[in-house]
This record gives sequence, C-alpha cells and structure tokens, in this order.
Amino acid sequence: MEVLPDLSPGTYRRHLVHGEAMVWVEKNCYVDLWIELLHTLRLEPLALLPFTLAVDFEGDQWTFFKPSLEELRDLYGIDVQELTVWRPLIEHAVEHLSAGKLINTEVDAFWLPDTAGTDYRIKHSKTSILLANLDREPRRLGYFHNAGYFELCGEDFSQLFRLEAPADPEFLPLFAEIIRIDRVVRRPQDELAASSFELLRRHFDRRPLSNPFRRFGRRFAEDILELQAKGLPHYHAWAFASVRQAGAAFELAAANLRWQAGFDHPGLVAVADCFDAISQSNKALILKGARAVNSGRPLDATLIVSEMAQAWDRGMALLSECLSRRG
Repeated sequence: MEVLPDLSPGTYRRHLVHGEAMVWVEKNCYVDLWIELLHTLRLEPLALLPFTLAVDFEGDQWTFFKPSLEELRDLYGIDVQELTVWRPLIEHAVEHLSAGKLINTEVDAFWLPDTAGTDYRIKHSKTSILLANLDREPRRLGYFHNAGYFELCGEDFSQLFRLEAPADPEFLPLFAEIIRIDRVVRRPQDELAASSFELLRRHFDRRPLSNPFRRFGRRFAEDILELQAKGLPHYHAWAFASVRQAGAAFELAAANLRWQAGFDHPGLVAVADCFDAISQSNKALILKGARAVNSGRPLDATLIVSEMAQAWDRGMALLSECLSRRG
C-alpha cells in the first residue's frame, strides 16, 4: 500500500524551512508533516503559512499553530476529514491507504525510531505522524514526522498499532484524520502567491489585540522561580509549549513573507526581518532559561523580551502599511 511510492528515508530531501540553517529545524509535529507532505506533492508549502500571524500568548502556553483545513483545500485542493477510529487503527490504515488516501494520526513517540535520543524507547509522549506507505507483512511503515520522512518495522510496527495488545476498554482512540489527495490543484506560482497574500490580510486581522510578548514577559517573570524549583524536565515541557512555539511560528511567518516579497511585494522583507529577530530571540531565551534552571542562578529576561515586543510592534506596523498600499 504505497500512496506515495519511491519515497526512501535515505534519499528524501526536506523542504528548505526544515534545513539545518533554520533557527528552529522542527516547528511542531502537526505543521511539520504538512510542510513535508506538500513538498513531496510538488506543492509550495510557503503559501500556506500566513496563519502564523495569529499566534498569541495564551497564559500557560503560546498558540499551538495549525493550518486551516479550509485553506488547505482552497490553496491545494486537498480534502481533510476527521477519521472515526471505531476499530483498530491498522484496519483503518489498510482500508484508506489501499484507496489512495493518507492518514494523519496521533501516536506514541516511544515507538518512533526517528526520535532516538529523546523519546524512542525512553519515554511515552503524544505526537502526530502521517501514514504514507504500509506493508502489513513484513510489518513496515513509511511515515512523515517532524522534519522528514522515515520508516519503522518489526516490534515498533506491532507496538505502534497495538497488534498484540489485549482489548482494553480503558484505552481511548487517538485523534486521526483522512487526507484525500485525488483532487490536488497545482496553481501557477503567481496565482498561489496572490491567494497567499489574501490569507495574509485575513490573518493580520486575527492578530492579537495586544502585544503578546509584553504579556508573556510579565508571566515569565512570575513563573521563573517555579520553573527553577521543578527542574529541567518540567522546564523542557514548558519551553516546548511556549518559547519554541513562539519562535517557530515567527520563523515560518518570516519565510512566507520573504517568499511573497518576490511577487512584487518588496516591503515585506522588512517585516520578515522583524519576525526573524523574534525567532532568534526566542532561541536565545530558551537556552538562557535552561542554564538558569540547571544552575539555579537568577535570570532577568526583561531586555530580551522587550526586544521581542518591540520587533512585534514594528513588524505589525510595517505589515499594516504594506497591506494598506495594496488596497
């Protein structure tokens, strides 16, 4: 069952937003698999990214940013529907991959070899993967996860799909989606860029009502002592839900703006510079925070957070001017 034949982990080439030169090679598990799937389908994922403008500080985390299913359909003709997991996941996988559809599903990263050194055979954690190619005998799965395409087999296959696990009424099915790619639309680049620019308008109107970095700075000053008291494992969970999400979101926003700048929108480059600065500052903050938690030494993040807040204000003001000039 090969929905996307000829894929191989050894020869797979990531999209540039997952390149080693990026500040955040991995963004979040959901948006990462969409970037790589679109890239594999010879579609430009950069066009999809204006939704990152709406990320906000939610209090105990930053927005876990995800693309709109409606925008995936409008831009690329891809249809996504929730999969009702009413029987074993392997049976759904056989059913839908055989029909040329893909499945995005939550799984336990404990059984994903690409997470070696972090989660694989070390700790149980929820993540999303996209099932692309499956061979039930001899148990092999090709899947997209984070920044690339990978394969697993043998015991990992059996455990991921719970093939030998006894029926357990207390085990709740994980969330999954069916992805139909039989009506993919490959638009000319200028048409795709024009659609992306309209999405930029839409998501600019959805931007936070107040500067999210100023609110984040106040909360971080309150929480740093608790983060230090609870230690590095707690800090890493907090950092993934907060600083990493903010940094990765603005790196993707900047990538979209630089791409759109090449379609007669040169003013977007200055906005991208502001958002890149935010991304880089978040990377600096996550490292400073880890050192402070590990050492127990005080950390005053006032300056770095203030710089991010100023970059957000300037970037949004410049973007407003660009959008106004285009009517």
